[in-house]
Parts: sequence; structure tokens; C-alpha cells
Amino acid sequence: MEKKIAAIVQKFTEAAQTASDSASIERLRVAFLGKKGEIAELMKDLKSVPAEQKKEFGQKINQLKKDVEGRLNDLTEAVAQKELEVLIHSAECYDVTMPSMVETGSYHPITLVQRELEDIFAAMGFTIEDYDEIVDDYHCFEALNIPKHHPARDMQDTYYLDNGQLLKTHTSAAQNAIMRKYGAPLRAIFPGRCFRNEAIDACHENTFFQMEGIMIDKDISISNLIYFMKTMLSEVFQRDVQVRLRPGFFPFVEPGFELDISCQVCGGTGCPSCKNSGWLELCPCGMIHPNVLTAGGIDPEEYTGFAFGLGLTRLAMMKYGVKDIRTFNSGNLKALSQFESL
Repeated sequence: MEKKIAAIVQKFTEAAQTASDSASIERLRVAFLGKKGEIAELMKDLKSVPAEQKKEFGQKINQLKKDVEGRLNDLTEAVAQKELEVLIHSAECYDVTMPSMVETGSYHPITLVQRELEDIFAAMGFTIEDYDEIVDDYHCFEALNIPKHHPARDMQDTYYLDNGQLLKTHTSAAQNAIMRKYGAPLRAIFPGRCFRNEAIDACHENTFFQMEGIMIDKDISISNLIYFMKTMLSEVFQRDVQVRLRPGFFPFVEPGFELDISCQVCGGTGCPSCKNSGWLELCPCGMIHPNVLTAGGIDPEEYTGFAFGLGLTRLAMMKYGVKDIRTFNSGNLKALSQFESL
């Protein structure tokens, strides 16, 4: 046993002389203090030592363990100090006057489209408003001529909250509040995020952006609606864009239309984005229903107006050639960072 202890002391001394970094010190610790290390093996051999010698050799093994631990602690402190000095020295080699390599971010494509539209409509005399994302049933449905249990509610699979409120399903939910805020005549747009429990595919999402617009004055007609829509699209795409109006039912407008745009992804030939039809539904619109005007405190005998719910997300798809609507909410920086920098 005496020879084994002396051999381990010599072996550790030689190994400690070559331990010059944290990794080699850790290997040394495992080799001598680990569960299967040299000192652990000595403890096992202690069983074969005569009873009258166990106390003596047990004390020697414990002392050896303390000496090894102390030496390893000294080595660890020395190496840590050495590594710190190397780090400090290397830092002195940097030129602190050099500019940082921070990369700038970029605006989200929907933000770009929204700001562009706000500038276009502001130039045409529209006020830009904002509205809550959590609304009550009255503003989202009843004030828009959609009473409780009306079949039209089936068109919008809604997220209801425990307190009876809901996540707004369309930006039309702001119409009543805006009418009561300004009265008539009125020109206003109000962009915002909307939520519906949609079956998600290349052109449908459960979270999307719209821009509501209303114009109320005397003698407003469908011709005014078509003019403003075509003017807006030609400004966004910097060219004439083919559009079509087809009848559509929305309780808050009468008559109601679906304004479709020729698919800018496939050029109208058909693709998954437009469900191979060549057309993409962009803007439900129409003349504001008299009941909605009345609910907003405006006399329908004196004033008429139009309203539209422009799909900002779909417009961004068309403007930038994004084939799948899910890209916008994906957080995929590779796809989203290609747009205008901050």
C-alpha cells in the first residue's frame, strides 16, 4: 500500500507539470479524484490491508486526496489568471474607433403597404384612424346591421373571449365609432389587424390585416367608389390594374360588391394564390346601408356613402409577388428581410 501511494504521488506530480489549460486540469481531476480515479482505487484496496494498519493507511489516503485537491485548485487559479491576461492583451489589439458591424433591419411588407396607402388616401382628403382589436358584439355585428342569430355571422368564424367580447373579425367594427366621432360629411380610413378561425392555406390566415375606408357625403354613388379604388390601385402598382366588380352580400352595404384584382403573382393565368382562377378577392365594398348610417347618428335621407374593407395582407401578396400568405406571419427573416431597410 505504501508503494502504491508513493507511485500515485509521483504520477500526479509529473502530470500536474504539463497541465497548462482548463481542459487538461479537468482531465487530471477526473483521473485522480473521479469515481474511477487513482484515489478511488486506493480506497478499494484498503479492504485488503490488515485491520491494525487500516487506520494508518486511511489517514494517508485522505491526506493524499487533500494534497491533490489543493494542487488542482492552485493550478485552476493560475490558469484562469493566465487566460484572463491573454484575453486582455488580445482586446488591446482592437481598434475601438472602427464602426460597429450592426446590420439594419427592414420593415414588414404589410407595414410598407399600409404606410403607402395611408399616404395615398391622406392626399385624397381621408383622415387616418385607429381602433381596438378587442371589441364588443354591438360594434362588430349589430351596429353593422347584423343582429344576433343572423346567418351572415356564419361567414366570420369568430374568436370569442370569456368576458363576452371578441377579437374583431373585420375593420368594419370601427365604422360606428368613427361615424359618431366625426358625423357627416366624412372621409376616413382605419387599418388594423383582424382575426378569424379560418382553415389556413396559401391565401387564408387566421390573423390578417385590413384597411377599412368610408366616405359619407351628399350624392355619393358607386361611381365614386370605383374611382377611388382604381386610383388607389394604380398608385400602389404604378400602372393600370385590371379589376372587376361582382355582386356580393354584406348586411352593412346595399348594394354590395366584391372587388377582385387580376392576380399579380401569375399574371391572371391561375396559381395556388388565386385558387387557379386568375382573380383574387381584394376588397368587399358597397354603398353603406341606411340602417348602419342611422346607428352611427347620420341621417340616411340626407347623406349616402360607400365603404370598403381592403385586404392589406392580400395586397402585399400582389405587390411583392408573395405566393403564400403564411409567409407574413412565419417570422422567416430570410423571406421578410428582403424588403425596404429601416
